[in-house]
Order: sequence, then structure tokens, then C-alpha cells
Amino acid sequence: MPSGSFSDPPSTHNCSRDRRSYVNGEMIRGITNGDDAVLVGENFIGANDGVGAWAHKPGGHAALWSRLILHFWALEAERDVSITPDASNAPEPNPVAYLQTAYEQTLEATSGLNEWKGTTTACGALLHHVHEAAAAEPMLYVTNLGDSQVMVVRPRTQEIVYKSTEQWHWFDCPRQLGTNSPDTPKANAVMDKIMIKEGDVVLAMSDGVVDNLWEHEVVQNVHDSMQRLEYGRHSEPGGKTDKVEGGMPNVAKALVKAARNIAEDPYAESPFMERAVEEGLAMEGGES
Repeated sequence: MPSGSFSDPPSTHNCSRDRRSYVNGEMIRGITNGDDAVLVGENFIGANDGVGAWAHKPGGHAALWSRLILHFWALEAERDVSITPDASNAPEPNPVAYLQTAYEQTLEATSGLNEWKGTTTACGALLHHVHEAAAAEPMLYVTNLGDSQVMVVRPRTQEIVYKSTEQWHWFDCPRQLGTNSPDTPKANAVMDKIMIKEGDVVLAMSDGVVDNLWEHEVVQNVHDSMQRLEYGRHSEPGGKTDKVEGGMPNVAKALVKAARNIAEDPYAESPFMERAVEEGLAMEGGES
């Protein structure tokens, strides 16, 4: 769920596929919103938060950095057969290594004659299946570097099963990958493994969501959206329609809308405001 620039439409919407950008012969995966990038695949989701300050520097292009790292990261995950349900004898996936490779490939793609500067946070979740006895149990491999966040919500019990820990150098300066940053995936990314259940909702969110919504608000928002989704499924003949199948994007849109409402309210109380006050800064409202 990218949210760094709420007013900017995702860059790949309303564009024909033959106009999409390519790198190394591959169509660049994901979509861009402002300086952020988001990607949803069959076994992998990710949200990268490009640092907008690069827009004011010569050769700055944080949106390209966030998008390319996510693209290369997803490619590395796709190439690893261990993430498939029937890969019972495959080695354990290594998403931190995938991110390291993606980082190195982005460095190469943005250097030389194609030099572009930028930095981005990175968070992603990779679904793997652990074979125990005769069953394949779903396990989530969550990788994070910076202040974006992966959260696993269990709507039926309205609880948070897991949330990743944000990383900062100091207040409002997260760990990040790219130009002039000392951070690297190999040295600084953190990876956790979480057993999940059917019905759990996995969220990959930039700080535009987590800085504006409290955890209980995220849980309630997801729960309410899933309730509406279930109501629609059971109210339609046959129990499944194209409208219902498109329900999960609507869950994400509802969450981003709630975050946007806080970001645009100068008098709202928000997690970002609370952190700022703890740092001795006088601040009100959300983080836009």
C-alpha cells in the first residue's frame, strides 16, 4: 500500500501494457505512486517507500529506485522454486539474499550513462510452504529494512498475529537503500518467519499508513472490510462473483482512504504526532 503521495495516481493505471517500462528485457513489475512502489504477486507482496527529498536534487529519482528494487526482488523470489507448494525437498528460501541481489542490480541499472540517485525503504512478505507429515503448512517470510511495515491481521478474532519492527537512524530518518546510504540488505535487513492460517490478511504498508493509523484502527478497518466482503459473497447467487473476487483490492483501498483522511487533517492525533512529541517536537495532525 504505497501512500507517500496520496494525490498522485498509480503510474501504470490507464496505460496500455506496451507502454510499460522495461529493464534487462523484463517488463518492470509493480506500480508506482509518488515515490513509492507496491507489488502483489502469487507468493510475494512488497511495499517500498522512496525518499521524496531526492526530487529536489540533480539526478534524483527515488521513485525509480523504489520500483526497481521491488522489481528485481520479486524476480529473484520467482526464480526460487522453494516457494512453490510442491517443493518438498527444496532448500529454504532466503529473501534477504534476494533483496541483496535486487539492491546490487538496481545499483548497476542506475549507474554509468543511466545514473539516477535515490533511496528507498523496503519491506516484503514471501509465502513458503513447510512440509510437516502429509500436509504443507503456510509460512510467511517477512523481510524489512526501514520504517515500512508488514502486518498479519486475523480478522475473525480481530488480532494482530505479527508486525515487523521499524528501523531508524534517528527520528524521521529510516534505514534505506541507495545513494550515499550506509545500509545494505545483507548487513541491516531483518527477516522473520511466521506460521499463518487460512483467512489471515497480510499487509505490506509504507509509513504513510502506519504513521497515520493506530494499530487497532488498522485491525478494525480490515475486519470491517472483510465483513463487507463476506456479506457480498454470501448475498450473491452462487456465492462468488467478479465483484467479490476483486474484494481484496477494496480492502487495501479502504485502509489507504482511512490513512489519507488522517494525513489531511491538521488537528488529528496520529502515531507520527506521538513520536514527534516524544522527540520534543511540537506537531499536530497526520503525516502526509
